[in-house]
Amino acid sequence: MTVDRMLPSDEARELMGLVGELTAKEVAPRAAGEESAGRFPREVFRTLGAAGLLGLPYPQEYGGAAQPQEVYLQVVEELAGAWLAVGLGVSVHTLSCFPVAAYGTPEQREELLPGMLGGDLLGAYCLSEPQSGSDAAALSTRAAEDSGGFLVDGVKAWITHGGVADFYTLMARTADDGARGVSCLHVPAGAAGLSAGVPERKMGMRSSPTAQVRFDGVRLPPEALVGERGEGFRIAMAALDGGRLGIAACAVGVAQAAFDVAVGYAGERRQFGSRIADFQGMSFMLADMATQIAAARALYLDAARMRDAGLPYGTKAAMAKLFATDMCMRVTTDAVQVLGGYGYVEDFPVERYMREAKVLQIVEGTNQIQRLVIGRAVTKPDPA
Repeated sequence: MTVDRMLPSDEARELMGLVGELTAKEVAPRAAGEESAGRFPREVFRTLGAAGLLGLPYPQEYGGAAQPQEVYLQVVEELAGAWLAVGLGVSVHTLSCFPVAAYGTPEQREELLPGMLGGDLLGAYCLSEPQSGSDAAALSTRAAEDSGGFLVDGVKAWITHGGVADFYTLMARTADDGARGVSCLHVPAGAAGLSAGVPERKMGMRSSPTAQVRFDGVRLPPEALVGERGEGFRIAMAALDGGRLGIAACAVGVAQAAFDVAVGYAGERRQFGSRIADFQGMSFMLADMATQIAAARALYLDAARMRDAGLPYGTKAAMAKLFATDMCMRVTTDAVQVLGGYGYVEDFPVERYMREAKVLQIVEGTNQIQRLVIGRAVTKPDPA
């Protein structure tokens, strides 16, 4: 994937060079085979972790790299363009670390973050439930008080890395008070009573396990609570704002990869004595694809820079997620069309890109939810 990037520092340019080398050598060559076999690439995440890519936006004092969101998200884009399961996996891991990094006590940060950010551990984020998806405040998994700590019972659904993660960031009910009764808990994967179901059989991203995670009498100490009791829903929504930017970056990466294949094919395929790229109908399609990708990249980077500047960015993050993932679905569909019959078979990767694009319109809040978020923001009355 060749993209002219505007990066804020020499350090960022060196980092992107490293990421480009890693994706070319360690990520892209494995993608098609592992996706076809449905194998989770744990060793790839260990390689990325050893390179310092699993803690990019977090403080150096805890093992992170202190990179701005503007840079971190371009790394996610690059990884997703090579293999979505890896790029999205890095985004989910980063999301899972956010509550401890942003809301944890100094003691929790000292104890937990070095392991979470150091590259050996991989996280999962447990918010959705079988009957509680878009309506996250309706979750029913319960963390009851137990000898000063918590006793957790319930089932989480659609959990990326379910069954392979080393820790779970859990949103559970500690009081019957709607959104104000939800708390955030840190759960190590080895906790007694924690188990994962059989991975879902998915349309795409088959190498990334998505499974139910069950909590059957899981006992946690009081220090497992992250943030204040009852603050979990607010923590979850703050985490999702950042997660939406990660999904937007993934969508741009997948779309760019599909576009690159389409351009290469259109430049080589000849019909009626000419390259198909020279036909106006084809060149206009490619022009639209290129423009949509550039616009989506600019939108998610604008939101990232707002976040880096400490400005409110939630609405812009929803816009970026909405626009980039809808764009990705269009571009990957068009890429299949450019390749014609070859686009429909596994010899070329565009059919995989198209299948993968669909999930990006669903995760981290469906695009219908993004429209609700944006609509409420733009119609909110001005303060008196």
